[in-house]
Amino acid sequence: MTAIELTLNGRRIVARDVSPTMTLLEYLRGPARLTGTKEGCAEGDCGACTVAIVDPDAPQGATFRAVNSCLVLLPMVHGKEVYSIEGIGEADSPHPVQSSLVQELGSQCGYCTPGVVMSMFEACYRGDLDEPWKLDDQMCGNLCRCTGYRPIRDATKKIAALKPSDRFQRALDEVERHRGIPDYRRDAQRFYGPASLDELFDVLDAEPDARIVCGGTDLSLLVTKQFQKLGVVVSLEGVDGLRGVSRADGVWRIGATTPLADLEDAARDGLEPIERILRFFGSRQIKNRGTVGGNVCNASPIGDLAPVLLSLDASVELTSREGPRTLPLTDFFLGYRKTALKAGEVLSAVLVPELDDDVRAAAYKVSKRQELDISAVALGAWLRLDASGVVKDVRLGFGGMAATPARAVATEAALVDKPWSEASVEAAVARLDDDFTPIDDHRGSAWYRQTVAKNLVRGFFFETEADPRPRLPHRPTATVLL
Repeated sequence: MTAIELTLNGRRIVARDVSPTMTLLEYLRGPARLTGTKEGCAEGDCGACTVAIVDPDAPQGATFRAVNSCLVLLPMVHGKEVYSIEGIGEADSPHPVQSSLVQELGSQCGYCTPGVVMSMFEACYRGDLDEPWKLDDQMCGNLCRCTGYRPIRDATKKIAALKPSDRFQRALDEVERHRGIPDYRRDAQRFYGPASLDELFDVLDAEPDARIVCGGTDLSLLVTKQFQKLGVVVSLEGVDGLRGVSRADGVWRIGATTPLADLEDAARDGLEPIERILRFFGSRQIKNRGTVGGNVCNASPIGDLAPVLLSLDASVELTSREGPRTLPLTDFFLGYRKTALKAGEVLSAVLVPELDDDVRAAAYKVSKRQELDISAVALGAWLRLDASGVVKDVRLGFGGMAATPARAVATEAALVDKPWSEASVEAAVARLDDDFTPIDDHRGSAWYRQTVAKNLVRGFFFETEADPRPRLPHRPTATVLL
């Protein structure tokens, strides 16, 4: 193909002769001449570049997704509907979101305001903002450099789940799913968006060195921060059968291309430790694009999902042209950012056994900031007791303690067949010194990591005494709430 087609603010747009690794933000501010969308950090941290994309495949039906346009490569929106700040209201007829922000005095210097408005725009059409923490989560990806957080929050509360019967709601009702972009090229760069596994394997056979991407929240940083000119990129986003969460025969099946926001919703009833780790995984914009498979295959030692998945005894389904194979997650991570994926193979799903009623499980993340930060240490913990309160089985998955996410096998062994008591826990955490030799880096010293890891195991004991699978309470991020 020689062009990328999308609907931008209600108008059909054809983009020609642009790099396959041009970001949506670059296109908006350049060829499209829509400069209301701002660039701040170029890494998905500040929210100034937020736009809304229609997601026709969301579990609840077609919906708007607020996303960081700095992390979306332009071919990723081929066939999609995109809205920027210029497309949602007029000077004499502002959108209810814009009116609310003005009335509550939520706009100050104005630089961050377009992104704030577009995050509020998603909130306006969401039907699930039923808990106070969800408003914080919706807006935490937008910095306000003038510290106008309270009026922004007040404005968001006024329009949350308003769902007006307007042209935007009609766009959701009438949206059609586009099959993707099979092959877009410019010079030596190529972008593939296969629609089926057969198409995907054809591409991987022809392009064995291609970079695989889905949400782009990690790979796009190579473009925006390291200024790399990627040669061949293959997107899994449009491949049928790789998205969605289902539950059958005692196993949760989590498709590799499932957005983290969808997994967070699905995990609420039955996979509470996963819901916990996703609360502060990243901003709403990141969770709307980042995927389960991307986070696992990234194989980062500080990736947030891997520790809790290790504790839940998860497996990965790896699929090639020959068919799928299943591998325990403990065998998937071979070394620093190295996995057991073979040439021509992709991760198609993560498989997690259901949590029985008699187990205790939780997840913890420690970072310098509560939101939008990378873990210094993370823990996923799972425990089964017998009728007398003796530990029969335990799994402790850690991140940030070694070159890969890993189980604390010596500590686990020290707990098995012991009473689940403070004394047993205190004796067992000393074995973490045998399990891990963490490094010193800018996120924490080796002493700090080892100390925090021990405290997290202690915390798991105390927290699960009252509730075996505790959900996170709502702790407002604002310093003042009226």
